[in-house]
Amino acid sequence: MSRINWQKKLGWTEEHLDEIRNAGYSYIRQGKYSIALPFFEALVILDPDSAYDAQALGALYVETNQPVKAIKYLDRALQLEADHSPTLLNLTKAFFMSGRREDGIRLAQILQNDTNPFIAGTASALLMTYS
Repeated sequence: MSRINWQKKLGWTEEHLDEIRNAGYSYIRQGKYSIALPFFEALVILDPDSAYDAQALGALYVETNQPVKAIKYLDRALQLEADHSPTLLNLTKAFFMSGRREDGIRLAQILQNDTNPFIAGTASALLMTYS
């Protein structure tokens, strides 16, 4: 079964997708995660090869306490862009939230050595909380 190219089918350009991204991102910046969710749910369908959209959707699912969905989209983002510390940090949080403690600890131990002090510090804090 082939995948439908919704962007092409709708005749939308990259500018159309950018408008949706910008609207969704503005809701994220306001902390209105449940409003931002449908924007990024649409974007992962319209642009399935966008690591940013998959990562953003996964992060939104973390923020709205939906760890199983978060893991799905964070994994997808990592398949598209393998080494992205913020995505890995959100995946760590989703693992802990979903009860996958060992996976969370393993990933947090790696991330506590990240060059970004925010990532490293948050990973260390998660390890202190869940170890």
